[in-house]
Amino acid sequence: MSDQYPSGQYPSGQQGDPTQAYGQQPYGQPGQQSYGQPQPAHQQPPLRPDEERSWGMLSHLGALVAMIASVGFLGFVASIVVFVLYKDRGPFVRAHAANSINVQISMFIWWVVLGIVYVVLGLVTLGIGFFVLLPVFFVPPVIAGIMHVIGAVKAYNGEWWNPPFTPQFVK
Repeated sequence: MSDQYPSGQYPSGQQGDPTQAYGQQPYGQPGQQSYGQPQPAHQQPPLRPDEERSWGMLSHLGALVAMIASVGFLGFVASIVVFVLYKDRGPFVRAHAANSINVQISMFIWWVVLGIVYVVLGLVTLGIGFFVLLPVFFVPPVIAGIMHVIGAVKAYNGEWWNPPFTPQFVK
């Protein structure tokens, strides 16, 4: 009966089997996902040990360069980028990127504490403390820079390292 009607059309305007039109396969064929189902996530392969060391080192050096370029304010950006992109590709790079972020968070906390002390002592001393304590604001970024250099060397050498006096905010 289907030989009488062209391309699967039947009397009274009804269409034939919709899965046969345009070479489509019937719904639910094995090996295919049905419409609207999410595709499985693409998993990145783990990094080689030398790549892990390199990215661990770059998480620290990137933070150091960004700190220098932005006078201490954007050091966390490089650390976060490395952490987000490579945290699932190896435990070594994840640990060093997390340590780099933790150093940046600690530096920010020290800046806030020093800022409060700076304002209070400046007001109590009628403005003299503002001039005397101004150099103290350079201490946290210098210490963070030293921590990043040590972290970069440790990562390059393949050593696990936790920076001293740095709480583990990110793990």
